[in-house]
Amino acid sequence: MDLLIWIIIIILVIIVIVTIIHMYNNLVGLRNRVKNSYAQIDVQLKRRNDLIPNLVETVKGYASHEKGVLEEVTKARTGVMNATTVEETSAADNQLTGALKTLFAVAENYPDLKANSNFQQLQSELTDTEDKISYARQFYNDVVLKYNNACQQFPSSIMARMFGFKEETYFEAPASETAVPEVKFE
Repeated sequence: MDLLIWIIIIILVIIVIVTIIHMYNNLVGLRNRVKNSYAQIDVQLKRRNDLIPNLVETVKGYASHEKGVLEEVTKARTGVMNATTVEETSAADNQLTGALKTLFAVAENYPDLKANSNFQQLQSELTDTEDKISYARQFYNDVVLKYNNACQQFPSSIMARMFGFKEETYFEAPASETAVPEVKFE
């Protein structure tokens, strides 16, 4: 009987150890997926940042008196490149997106620019990149959700606190982009 009790205790200890190892490894895997998905956003932001100087130069040739818009795009691009946290990157990216929208709106006033094949190609590549950034943000937020759930749900929350796993921040759109647009027919 004594031997049976010891075997049961050993089996229970092994189950507890295996469970702890599994929870820890799950948290590490999720944290690494968060880092990887954020890196994917960075890749797309860099791609967009590499396209912007060519776009600005193309627009300069046609719309030299739109200096303020071009400076705003350049300033916003620098902000994205210098951002270090999710919050800073999100804010800088939102500013750049707004500046690019303004730039494309200005381009509407220049038919020769709109017809320029280089401008059209850059605009198409930027649009494609914006779509990829959007998907990367969505994927990042999905991974952050899974990771944050693991950090908050019992019993893995105990492991998360013990080993210093911290919740991650979501990549959020500014309030101006989430507001319902007003449509008026006159």
